[in-house]
Amino acid sequence: MSTRVEQVTDVVAYHGEGPVWSPRWGGLRWVDMLAGDVLSMGTDGSIERRHVGEIAAAVRPRRGGGAVIGIERGFALEDPDGRVRPLGEVWSDPSVRMNEGGCDPDGRFYCGSMAYDQQEGAASLYRLDPDGSVQVVLEGLTISNGLEWSPDGSLAYHNDTATRVIAVYSYDREAGLTDRRVFASLDRWPDGLTVDAEGGVWTGLYDGGAVHRYTPEGDLDAVIEVPARKVTACTFGGVGLDELFITTSREGLQPGDDPLAGALFRAVPGVRGLPVREFAG
Repeated sequence: MSTRVEQVTDVVAYHGEGPVWSPRWGGLRWVDMLAGDVLSMGTDGSIERRHVGEIAAAVRPRRGGGAVIGIERGFALEDPDGRVRPLGEVWSDPSVRMNEGGCDPDGRFYCGSMAYDQQEGAASLYRLDPDGSVQVVLEGLTISNGLEWSPDGSLAYHNDTATRVIAVYSYDREAGLTDRRVFASLDRWPDGLTVDAEGGVWTGLYDGGAVHRYTPEGDLDAVIEVPARKVTACTFGGVGLDELFITTSREGLQPGDDPLAGALFRAVPGVRGLPVREFAG
């Protein structure tokens, strides 16, 4: 059975990424990553754009209000009053930038990097703790992408896009991410991902014009076709967390090519998502 996809916005982003639904924000935020902007959608469908840095890699709500943001070479905090405070640079190499991230069940924010030229092994996954300290969690990655935890918090799913696999790690607070294994192998490039309340893993296919759902056992069981080729990420939202919002990109496209690329899409796939995990800092 096919799931109908609805176009929600005009082409509003060059490289739309990282959608997140939070009641604290009154709805959906996502990033126009390479423009350094955070986009917000109002209840009337209006779009607000806010510039936060050279790169806006990922955004998550803070438990006390505001947001945590991955920026070009580190992190920033948005205070409840809207003021954005960049934290210290995590590295100085201008050839590497932050790319995508998410929060663990213990309220710590992760963001992974990539080289602008996609150099193999140049990327890492970093963790920002509530006290402001930063830890390196994984090294030797190429394009660190989607990251989300299972409903019970015991597993973490991560895409290193260049490998064309979804990896799964065991997780606990002290040991962190351990025992990497292949969850699912793809013939396309997996980008951002999310996990539903049944433990299904949804990932956007950057070159595939679709979102795939995998069962908790790693079997493909749903495909949602999207009328834009570069599908970057997806998240559940809406009051009942039963709507899947899907972001797309125009990166590398010529004017007129793939005309809906850069728009936001929505589907109702028949399962619900999980409430967003928030940063405790």
